[in-house]
Amino acid sequence: MALLLSFLLLLEPLGDTSALGPLSSTKGSDGLEFELPTTNYETKDSYKAGPIGGLFKMVHVFLSVVQPNAFPEDILRKVLQKKFDFSTEYEKIIYYEIGIIICAVLGLLFVFLMPLVGFCFGLCRCCNKCGGEMHQRQKKNGTFLRKYFTVSLLVICIFISVGIIYGFVANHHLRTQIEKTRKLADSNLKDLRTFLNGTPAQINYVLSQYATTKKKAFSDLDNIKPLLGGGIHEQLRPKVTPVLDDIKSMAEAIKETREALLNVNNTLKELKRSTAQLNTSLSDVKRNVEQSLNDPMCSVPPVATTCNNIRMSLNQLEDNTNLGQLPSLDQQIDNINDVLRTDLSSLVQQGYKSFNDIPEMVQNQTTDIISDIKSSLNSLGSNIKNIGEQIPIQDKLSNFMGYINDTETYIHQNLITLEEYDSYRWLGGLVVCCLLTLVVVFYYLGLMCGTCGYDRHSTPTERGCISNTGGIFLMVGVGVSFLFCWILMTIVVLTFVIGGNMEKLVCEPYQNGKLFQILDTPYLLNENWKYYLSGMVFNNPDINLTFEQVYSDCKENKGIYTTLKLENSYNISEHLNIQEHAGNISNDFKNLNVNIDNIVLLDAAGRENLMNFSSSGIDTIDYNVYLAEMGKAPTKVNLLAFASDLEAKADHLPQGSLKQSLKNNAQTIRTVHRGQVIPLEQSMSTIYQSIKELQLKSSGLRVKVANILSSLDSAQDFLKTRISSVIVEESTKYGNTIIGYFEHYLQWVKISITEQIAACKPVATALDSAVNVFLCSYIIDPMNLFWFGIGKATVFLLPAIIFAVKLAKYYRRMDSEDVYDDMENGNIGFHRHHSTQTV
Repeated sequence: MALLLSFLLLLEPLGDTSALGPLSSTKGSDGLEFELPTTNYETKDSYKAGPIGGLFKMVHVFLSVVQPNAFPEDILRKVLQKKFDFSTEYEKIIYYEIGIIICAVLGLLFVFLMPLVGFCFGLCRCCNKCGGEMHQRQKKNGTFLRKYFTVSLLVICIFISVGIIYGFVANHHLRTQIEKTRKLADSNLKDLRTFLNGTPAQINYVLSQYATTKKKAFSDLDNIKPLLGGGIHEQLRPKVTPVLDDIKSMAEAIKETREALLNVNNTLKELKRSTAQLNTSLSDVKRNVEQSLNDPMCSVPPVATTCNNIRMSLNQLEDNTNLGQLPSLDQQIDNINDVLRTDLSSLVQQGYKSFNDIPEMVQNQTTDIISDIKSSLNSLGSNIKNIGEQIPIQDKLSNFMGYINDTETYIHQNLITLEEYDSYRWLGGLVVCCLLTLVVVFYYLGLMCGTCGYDRHSTPTERGCISNTGGIFLMVGVGVSFLFCWILMTIVVLTFVIGGNMEKLVCEPYQNGKLFQILDTPYLLNENWKYYLSGMVFNNPDINLTFEQVYSDCKENKGIYTTLKLENSYNISEHLNIQEHAGNISNDFKNLNVNIDNIVLLDAAGRENLMNFSSSGIDTIDYNVYLAEMGKAPTKVNLLAFASDLEAKADHLPQGSLKQSLKNNAQTIRTVHRGQVIPLEQSMSTIYQSIKELQLKSSGLRVKVANILSSLDSAQDFLKTRISSVIVEESTKYGNTIIGYFEHYLQWVKISITEQIAACKPVATALDSAVNVFLCSYIIDPMNLFWFGIGKATVFLLPAIIFAVKLAKYYRRMDSEDVYDDMENGNIGFHRHHSTQTV
């Protein structure tokens, strides 16, 4: 009970405070992260007895058999309510303690009867009674009885030895654990100091994180141009940018079309000149061949036939194209030049600039409102600081630190006395174990000497010295047992009653929480208070604050605020209401007014320029006529093939000027092909591709321009009708982001203070260390194991005495013995023979 009241004193100074516990981490949006500093404690929150724990459990099972009754909650409540008056509840107390009482009574009977029995046994032995006569009667089953007594005594001695070992182990374990008490106390006190010293700094840390939040918010406010302006710009971009990109592409297409028209027109003029030159060259060749065919040899058969064939083929040496009939593109070029007098690209760039200036416009128009918002945030910081100052923790912590110091002084002063007394207890326990060890050693020596020295062929009066010594050891063991067993049993009874009740009434109910349920009984500890703990903490006993709930919450490492329900004295939720603190900020963002209605993507001049381009006539050009002419061969016949054929025919002619002239003309035709036809073919192929591209660009020009103008009108209308809603949407999103930082921060502050700051596990650990570890594990468990082992050994001394006395007759040297005579008639007689030796 004193330990539990100390726990109350531990909690009282923190009745209206908050302190910081271990690690807490909260990560918000946009990388805003808060993390409480980690607090490390030395004391382990669990205790394991080690290998000896199995022996402790065995004793617990024995106590459960002796004391099977459930924890007497009602009895304890009534006893506490009546100020420990046991008179009215003695019957129930006796019923609950009946198992322990019976065992204690049996132990006391043992204490009173064993000295009396030993005294009577000694007198009887002195009178040669009770086996005191040094005469052993011969029995037919004597050998069996000797072996039976030997085995029985050996088994009993083993049981006694096990009990003695339990006693030695328990005695040593208790001393070892007492030596650890100072370290355990220092560890718990250090953890409590860490718990207290770290709390104010960590509360300040939580409140100081407002600076981090404000820095993040100020950064976003200073970057309103890319954040808010950029957000508005990105919302409008999908509708606006494609239109401007199309107009920009159309401006480039106008320039490319002019270049293409100029290229086609100039190339066409060159082709016409090249075709005229080709016609002249072919006419010259044709005339030269005809002059050669006027040679007199052409009248002589068969040359005449060849000449006629050549003359008939000369009609193939002609131009195959009608390029001269193709119309000129000068008019279309003039129209495009008129269109290009207006710089459409420059107009588009102005549209881009007007649209891309939105972020800059937003920044310029929000300078004043951003300044107001920053002022509101600074004011919010002052409010947060005031909340920290309103938590009354510093004074309470300094008082509680005094409790810790006083407790430490008390423990250190009394630990010396405890260790001194424990040394006496350890010495006494060692003496007790040694007395039992002495008894069992006498028995073991008696068994060893008696068994080893026994000669079955020797008569009782002739037994050897070793055998006789074994019997004497057994009787010495019996005598020592009678002298000290009642003292041992007295110690066993006292430790059994104390240790058993402590285990059943303190240790077990503490571990299963029933002890806390007793303390939580309304009006128990104070007849005027319904809940004692809330009466101490809040001076309001009607608040449902129980020891069991506080202990379990501390065990789960919850914060003091939640554990002690401190919202009844200081409601942090009311003071950290974001709507209260951020109301002005929200209003500032609602008053955010950005005007960007004067965006013009393309002015009237640009529109007119596009219309003029669509009516420039390039889409009405008959490109197929040009393509048909450009797709023809420059000549009607392949000049190379014609030259080869002419040369072959000349080879069939006889040698002379005709043959040579025709070969020269064939060579001239080849020269014309290489010098004029091939370049002409290449130029026609190039201009063919240019015309195809120009045809592709001009295809559907009016529809393309109409679509661009329609998209332009749609985008411009979108800017006029929707830009205000986009601004409101993005402004709201931007404002919510800024406020969200503080919502996240205040939520983290609330969670930290209510759930994580001053996580009171060290308090629960300290209470566990005092009750569960020090009292129960360090003291009660070894004490119970000690009386269990010593009691077991002492109880087995009783049958050991009986068997030792019986067995000693078979080992000791007798004064007289029975001598048997076999009669002739079959009758058996005997007489007593006296030995001359003395025993």
